[in-house]
Amino acid sequence: MTARLAKLVTAVIMSLFVQIAPAAAQQATITAEVWQAYKSKFLDPAGRIIDDGNGGISHSEGQGYGLLLSVLADSPPDFALIWFFTRTELMLRNDGLAAWKWSPTTKPHITDINNATDGDILIAYALGLAGERWKQPEYTAAGRAIARAILDKTVIEKNGRTLLLPAASGFSTSDRPDGPVINPSYWIFESFPVLDRLAPSPLWKKLGDDGIALLGEMRFGVQQLPADWVSVKAAPRPAIGFPSEYGYNALRIPLYLLRGGVTDREILSRFRRQGSLPEGSAAIYDLDSATPRAVLSDAGYQIVNHILACLVDKTALPANIKQFTPTLYYPSTLHLLGLSFTAARQPECL
Repeated sequence: MTARLAKLVTAVIMSLFVQIAPAAAQQATITAEVWQAYKSKFLDPAGRIIDDGNGGISHSEGQGYGLLLSVLADSPPDFALIWFFTRTELMLRNDGLAAWKWSPTTKPHITDINNATDGDILIAYALGLAGERWKQPEYTAAGRAIARAILDKTVIEKNGRTLLLPAASGFSTSDRPDGPVINPSYWIFESFPVLDRLAPSPLWKKLGDDGIALLGEMRFGVQQLPADWVSVKAAPRPAIGFPSEYGYNALRIPLYLLRGGVTDREILSRFRRQGSLPEGSAAIYDLDSATPRAVLSDAGYQIVNHILACLVDKTALPANIKQFTPTLYYPSTLHLLGLSFTAARQPECL
């Protein structure tokens, strides 16, 4: 999208927003200053969230995070801008789900039409929240359509459990010899009550309950942690063809548990323990080794363990964790989600 067209799109969206501005706003859990710092680095004028750690692409996950963060910052104009790009550039499949990847360097910009279910969940969840908060029925309707598509295309029942496929194709029993394969970090627990309001079904609660139960069984390797990609054909085990690691995907699992109100101390304590590393440290682990593959210094990765430490030991977050300075898209996004959670539900940690 050219800069000129992007400016035109922004102007149109802003004019529409003026006509539909809500009568009253709810309290934000991300301050205007912090949100400005985030969007100045990662939100372009056309409405796409830029993953600067991944070649400058955009994806459904990033668009979903951008939509959610703009709700938490109580910024309807930014939400409208991000949704415009998401709707026009990613919502191109014929089943109601979003194409997962958009590249600025290819024509067409989408070369893989498959979806990523965590992105779909984030988008539908944010639309549901925005529709409720700002009294915008068109957001609610759009979220409802995506939530129904998630149920139809990616939620399955296998061996007595309700599971979430990472995409509509590529991970089922018919796609892989070790299928179904799941990604436990795609369980965004806080979203399920909102998705149930959008598209009522007992499957949402089952999905949440079975996700927590599965995390209790995913005790792989020396660290007793889940892998990024897990076969659940029988007892859970790291999936064939993927690194057997607690990696960048899985790092967000404890954040999703906290934000989803999960209080199982045994599960949370497993994520808090990081071997002999200092309190609050975050690391990537080869699950067959006791040695971290990488120790992560970014505050966005470390905030989750600091929140866990606060909950257990009443230790306030360190100053560098409370201060938001954008670094790369992914840790910066996790940082804001962690700060938002702390401001809303654990202010004593600040």
